[in-house]
Amino acid sequence: MSVAVETFGFFMAALGLLMLGVTLPNSYWRVSTVHGSVITTNTIFENLWFSCATDSLGVYSCREFPSLLALSGYLQACRALMITAIFLGFLGLFLGMVGLRCINIGGMELSRKAKLAATAGVLHILAGFCGMVAISWYAFNITREFFDPLYPGTKYELGPALYLGWSASLLAILGGVCLGSGCCRAPDATPAPRLPYDASAARSPGLVDRLRPAASDEEGDSTFGKYGKNAYV
Repeated sequence: MSVAVETFGFFMAALGLLMLGVTLPNSYWRVSTVHGSVITTNTIFENLWFSCATDSLGVYSCREFPSLLALSGYLQACRALMITAIFLGFLGLFLGMVGLRCINIGGMELSRKAKLAATAGVLHILAGFCGMVAISWYAFNITREFFDPLYPGTKYELGPALYLGWSASLLAILGGVCLGSGCCRAPDATPAPRLPYDASAARSPGLVDRLRPAASDEEGDSTFGKYGKNAYV
């Protein structure tokens, strides 16, 4: 059962890593809202790297953020957290492939495989938390600006990329927990076969029967030894 749980956790973590990789370059992290606008001629959508605007005809143009130092602090932190999450996910994916008990690489012991699988699970959990913190922080700033009546800039709503990132982070955490559950399992120990009797104390009936004549011969020899040599003349 634990082998199935580890395999399930590995594929869940791999799916979460794939979804995090799709979330990072996605353009729709936040989308401009139509709330309070009577006529909307264009829509603005942004992610961590660039901002795009599209008009009613479907023509859009994008511009990259000019300078890293000119960006706000939370945007820089979200970039770093997302990149860290993907890096940890790839490292955990590699260790998970080596640590799975259904994959035999070089005759590795089960105890070492369990430790590698547990390490991979911890890495996937950390990757999921990094992604969760980055996306939640980004969403918090969107909602704070949206509900601030004194905010002068463009207000945005949560984009579909955030929901994809939340799902990816949850899958990564779930997969890491399933991978790490193998370290809590008792090691597979095969007890040595035990004889149902004491071999040193047991005697074979045939051996006893063969020994009895020998004993009688010795008694006979000792009996004849009581007589002198003249008795046989």
